[in-house]
Amino acid sequence: MARARSHRYTESPVLQLAFPAWRSRLAALALLGGFAVLAGRSFYLQVINNDFLQEKGESRYRRELEISASRGRITDRNGDVLAVSTPMRSIWAIPADVKLTPEQSQNLAKMLEMDGRELNRRLAEDKNFVYLKRQIPPDTGERIAALKLPGIHQNKEYRRYYPSGDMTAHIVGFTGVDDKGLEGVELAFQDQLLGRPGFRSVIKDRRGQIVEDVGSVKPPQDGKDITLALDSKIQYLAFSQLKQAVDDNDAKAGGAVVVDARSGEILALANWPTYNPNNRANLSGAQLRNRAVTDTYEPGSTMKPFSAALALEKGKFRFDSVINTAPGKLTIGTATISDSHAHGLLTLAQVIQKSSNVGIAKVAGTFPAEEMWTMFDNLGFGQAPKLGFPGEVGGRLRPWKTWRPIEQATMSYGHGISVSLMQMVRAYTVFARDGELIPLTLLKGDGNPVKGERVFSPQTVREVRAMLEMAVQPGGTAPKAQIPGYRVAGKTGTAHKLEGGVYARKYVASFVGLAPASDPRLIVAVMIDEPSSGKHFGGDVAGPTFANIMSGALRTLGVPQDAALQVAGSNAGKEAL
Repeated sequence: MARARSHRYTESPVLQLAFPAWRSRLAALALLGGFAVLAGRSFYLQVINNDFLQEKGESRYRRELEISASRGRITDRNGDVLAVSTPMRSIWAIPADVKLTPEQSQNLAKMLEMDGRELNRRLAEDKNFVYLKRQIPPDTGERIAALKLPGIHQNKEYRRYYPSGDMTAHIVGFTGVDDKGLEGVELAFQDQLLGRPGFRSVIKDRRGQIVEDVGSVKPPQDGKDITLALDSKIQYLAFSQLKQAVDDNDAKAGGAVVVDARSGEILALANWPTYNPNNRANLSGAQLRNRAVTDTYEPGSTMKPFSAALALEKGKFRFDSVINTAPGKLTIGTATISDSHAHGLLTLAQVIQKSSNVGIAKVAGTFPAEEMWTMFDNLGFGQAPKLGFPGEVGGRLRPWKTWRPIEQATMSYGHGISVSLMQMVRAYTVFARDGELIPLTLLKGDGNPVKGERVFSPQTVREVRAMLEMAVQPGGTAPKAQIPGYRVAGKTGTAHKLEGGVYARKYVASFVGLAPASDPRLIVAVMIDEPSSGKHFGGDVAGPTFANIMSGALRTLGVPQDAALQVAGSNAGKEAL
């Protein structure tokens, strides 16, 4: 008999465990608490403080667009505009949104004056923003906007325009495509000229198109206007005469500066070669250089009046003290100084009139080196003029302790020292202001005379000014610098150029003078670099240019004449190198 089998079901030990009732209640309370926190937070954000969600929502469709500010104008002292900003358009794109047909792409490239392949390359870039063309005319921008091309946008911006072109390029300078100053006054007064952009709030759709203008948030602040001391009529005169002198003498370059002796205002600053700031394609460094401020040269005999003034000031020589310059040579150590002509006995005044190297070297030899260096330092040599002009240089004036006797002698007639034309014209303010050195300024002042620092006594300066008048008269080195109706005082300079540490047969011809000599109103400095048409003396090359500039400037300002009309002598004297 088969035995019946019985089967018993046994429960799992895990299922046999009993959970305490408090744990289930705790879990339920935690869930309810979490829901309560979320509900409270939601209520807080949506009812009590909804700024956060509002801001996040608006960020998806509301934008702040920049409103361009206009850069300040630059004008001359009479209000004539030298630099002004004109409204332009910049065309940009969001490449991912651009969907152009071949015909639309071709039309856009044509309007932008771009190569079609270049346009397509930019539109294919993996960027959220690309410029297609900046500073295009507003009418072109309007025609592009009328096409309603998807992904193609435009902004308003400004482009600088210079009405006087190359005539004032070196003093006014220019800006870059971002409207920031890069050269000249545009750079020197960047902070004042640059405007502050504003912003406006707009609503955009998902393609970035503006669908509603919400309102202005911050209005733009245009830049401040700058009024220069420059006189456009005198500037044109200096520029045209300088260009003519460079052409006539087949020179490499040149510079000219006109300064008001009462105020220190720079009425004209011209350089050649120059450039057109409205079209700066294919520019070279030579065209961009503001030579009157950034270039240095050995000034030659235009330095002699300072040594003569020091001799008078210290009481070592008088106006008529006799100096033996025979035989026209002076040996100091192993070096020999020469005059172009042997003069024999000369008074101190005649040393300046005839421009004797030997004579002024003998005068300089009576000074301690420190005394002569201090005079040069007080005149501003070896220091930048502090105009705030970009690139202005201080020249070269070595410490007096390193001077050898021959070097002290050569510095007295402008060799072994380097200056800028701006430094030289400023130093000559001591002869126009009875011994005061005054600061120069690019900006128009209030019309009142400025105070300077005294370097020489009035009596010393009056005697030196008489010497400088003699230099312009027959028998002097620069009768071609005379001006009918005006007494002129000035000094020629002719210096060899240094190349590789050796003096070459290349010259810098210069002239610095003031008029009317009875009560100086203007100082004019002219420098011609490497004249090569057969003449190289300062009296022949720079003297006539000085006369033309000074004559026109005096008449422009209505300065009364102080001499009887007479025809200037035709036989120009030759100065010593």
